[in-house]
Amino acid sequence: MSPAESPPSWTDPRYVAAVVGVLATGAVVFYSALTPTGPTVEEVVFALLTVTLPATAAYEVARRFG
Repeated sequence: MSPAESPPSWTDPRYVAAVVGVLATGAVVFYSALTPTGPTVEEVVFALLTVTLPATAAYEVARRFG
Protein backbone atom coordinates (compact mmCIF):
# COMPACT_ATOMS: atom_id res chain seq x y z
CA MET A 1 0.00 0.00 0.00
CA SER A 2 1.45 3.36 -0.99
CA PRO A 3 1.60 6.23 1.49
CA ALA A 4 -1.08 8.89 1.20
CA GLU A 5 -0.04 11.74 -1.02
CA SER A 6 -0.50 15.29 0.17
CA PRO A 7 -2.80 17.51 -1.86
CA PRO A 8 -1.11 19.72 -4.45
CA SER A 9 0.22 23.04 -3.24
CA TRP A 10 -0.42 26.37 -4.92
CA THR A 11 3.33 26.71 -5.29
CA ASP A 12 3.80 23.34 -7.04
CA PRO A 13 4.88 24.31 -10.59
CA ARG A 14 2.99 21.46 -12.25
CA TYR A 15 -0.21 22.37 -10.39
CA VAL A 16 0.11 26.06 -11.26
CA ALA A 17 0.80 25.27 -14.92
CA ALA A 18 -2.20 22.93 -15.05
CA VAL A 19 -4.53 25.54 -13.53
CA VAL A 20 -3.30 28.25 -15.90
CA GLY A 21 -3.57 25.87 -18.86
CA VAL A 22 -7.17 25.02 -17.98
CA LEU A 23 -8.07 28.69 -17.59
CA ALA A 24 -6.37 29.58 -20.88
CA THR A 25 -8.19 26.74 -22.63
CA GLY A 26 -11.49 28.02 -21.24
CA ALA A 27 -10.69 31.50 -22.53
CA VAL A 28 -9.94 30.14 -26.01
CA VAL A 29 -13.16 28.11 -26.02
CA PHE A 30 -15.11 31.19 -24.92
CA TYR A 31 -13.47 33.24 -27.69
CA SER A 32 -14.21 30.58 -30.30
CA ALA A 33 -17.85 30.50 -29.20
CA LEU A 34 -18.09 34.21 -30.03
CA THR A 35 -16.62 33.94 -33.54
CA PRO A 36 -19.05 33.14 -36.36
CA THR A 37 -16.67 31.16 -38.62
CA GLY A 38 -14.59 28.02 -38.23
CA PRO A 39 -10.95 28.12 -37.17
CA THR A 40 -8.30 29.10 -39.70
CA VAL A 41 -4.63 28.12 -39.49
CA GLU A 42 -3.80 31.44 -37.85
CA GLU A 43 -6.53 30.93 -35.26
CA VAL A 44 -5.30 27.43 -34.44
CA VAL A 45 -1.75 28.72 -33.94
CA PHE A 46 -3.13 31.56 -31.82
CA ALA A 47 -5.09 29.07 -29.71
CA LEU A 48 -2.06 26.85 -29.15
CA LEU A 49 0.09 29.80 -28.14
CA THR A 50 -2.68 31.20 -25.94
CA VAL A 51 -2.68 27.97 -23.94
CA THR A 52 0.99 26.96 -23.91
CA LEU A 53 2.68 30.31 -23.31
CA PRO A 54 0.79 31.25 -20.10
CA ALA A 55 1.09 27.69 -18.77
CA THR A 56 4.83 27.65 -19.43
CA ALA A 57 5.30 31.10 -17.92
CA ALA A 58 3.29 30.13 -14.83
CA TYR A 59 5.34 26.94 -14.45
CA GLU A 60 8.61 28.86 -14.58
CA VAL A 61 7.43 31.54 -12.15
CA ALA A 62 6.15 28.95 -9.67
CA ARG A 63 9.35 26.92 -10.03
CA ARG A 64 11.58 29.89 -9.32
CA PHE A 65 9.56 31.51 -6.53
CA GLY A 66 7.89 28.41 -5.06
